[in-house]
Amino acid sequence: MATLVSPDHVSYDDDAQALKKAIGGWGTDEKAIVSVLGHRTAAQRKQIKQAFWDRYQEDLIKRLESELTGDFEKAVYRWMLDADDRDAVLANVAMRKSLDYHVIVEFSSVYSADELLNVRKAYHARYKKSLEEDLATNASGNARKLLVGLATAYRYEGTEINAALAKKEADILHDAVKDSESHGEEFIRIVTTRSKTQLLATFNAYRQLYGNSITKALQTDPADEFKTLLRTAIRGLTEPYKYYEKILRNAIQKRGTDEDALTRVIVTRAEKDLKHIKEEYYKRNSVSLSQAVAKETSGDYKSFLLALLGDEK
Repeated sequence: MATLVSPDHVSYDDDAQALKKAIGGWGTDEKAIVSVLGHRTAAQRKQIKQAFWDRYQEDLIKRLESELTGDFEKAVYRWMLDADDRDAVLANVAMRKSLDYHVIVEFSSVYSADELLNVRKAYHARYKKSLEEDLATNASGNARKLLVGLATAYRYEGTEINAALAKKEADILHDAVKDSESHGEEFIRIVTTRSKTQLLATFNAYRQLYGNSITKALQTDPADEFKTLLRTAIRGLTEPYKYYEKILRNAIQKRGTDEDALTRVIVTRAEKDLKHIKEEYYKRNSVSLSQAVAKETSGDYKSFLLALLGDEK
């Protein structure tokens, strides 16, 4: 369930004028920007962008970029992009700046087949090449095969489970854990092609047969990129709320808050399932996500995140 609180009826022209006033004077009225954009759905934001162009012949996103700074600017910019385009940008930035593939594994694992396909289309449109082309160019070895397989998957989304296959593939994964170099392709085949319900059955069979979870079995040297990405994929495929909770917990508890991760999760999930993620966060940490965010952030950035969390003060 979403956390975003938005009105049912909006005057897009009034919103465009309010935003123009907020960014059109000698100083920027950040509170007015939060008041409008922090309470508008994706469909409403799209209409506001069009109304702003129709009235002022200006690109609202570019204008906001030029007027805002720091983490607040980054959060507003990502919020204003269409969801598929935003994920394409996040993927490209992750590869271009740091070769950090976890963001790509994240959406490739959590998203539905159609959502993932739409991100790939957006990547085509924005960068004039495919996501898998860039992955294949930048990554190597089993990590490259895993990343390309995840990004190009179009999984079956039915609820059917083959119990015999789950047990058989649990045994295959057990052998692969012991020797990922020789059996890595079996891991890749199973994780990138099976439905999420079938994978959950396989991982449950693994736990029953071998006494621990597949993710614990894969715990290893953080420098082992392939196994680290596998663990991320498995958590995203089978326990998305717990996966996002851990991302948020690590971002907040890190020495020096990881604003990129914090912004990414709140902005990308506010209109989807952030309420469930908040519940998972409270269950794990005995403090609300909004309280943790308020403690670790400040200023307009804090106000904007709290608005998206549905807890604006």
